[in-house]
Amino acid sequence: MNQPIIVSFASGDVTGDRVPDNVYLTGIKTPASPFTQNITLHVQDGRTGSVKSVLLRENAGYNPTIFLGDFTKNGVDDILISIATGGSGGIMYHYIYSFLENTAQLIFDFNVFNEHYQYVVTYHDNFKVEVVSKSNNKKYIIDISTKGAQYLNEIYDENGNLKSPITGFVNPLSGLYPVDFDSNKVYELLAYQKIAGRYNADSLGYVLNTLGWLNNHFVLQNQNVAIFGY
Repeated sequence: MNQPIIVSFASGDVTGDRVPDNVYLTGIKTPASPFTQNITLHVQDGRTGSVKSVLLRENAGYNPTIFLGDFTKNGVDDILISIATGGSGGIMYHYIYSFLENTAQLIFDFNVFNEHYQYVVTYHDNFKVEVVSKSNNKKYIIDISTKGAQYLNEIYDENGNLKSPITGFVNPLSGLYPVDFDSNKVYELLAYQKIAGRYNADSLGYVLNTLGWLNNHFVLQNQNVAIFGY
């Protein structure tokens, strides 16, 4: 008990020598629970057999997984790590490491992403919710007029005016998906953040940010807002 076990494994060339390497996560499983602690990244060099380890900053959660793919356009696989927090908001931890020449370099940190991609969500008269993306100064309007009479009657009067000011919020990262949008064997990142109204279960939609590698960091390529059918 309380001994680390392998919780995720992948094979691919992450060091750049064209020899497949063994990439795996270890962690300590909680008895009678899927919760995993002390999640640690290990890379075993396929050519020499030597192992290097990286302890993750946020290293506890559920269903830790590894995905290998080239995000940085150098023809060498990078390591995407995903860990579910288990919270009601569906929030995830995501890291991407480059391991070129056996040197670990953190090239995506979910905390940095969350700090940069901030939003202001404001309810307006006539059943409209405004979402402002502060990072790129874009504004989106969501029509919530079909959300249901009971919901709307709590917020608006018979003339469609707000009974009192209401602000919503956008959750931190809840999903980071590798997608090769232009089929060039280099993956972009599709990041999901949930838009919520008065409380977390009051879901209005998602902000979808597409990130691509440029000048040694990930930059915003596209931004969309997807809404739920009410």
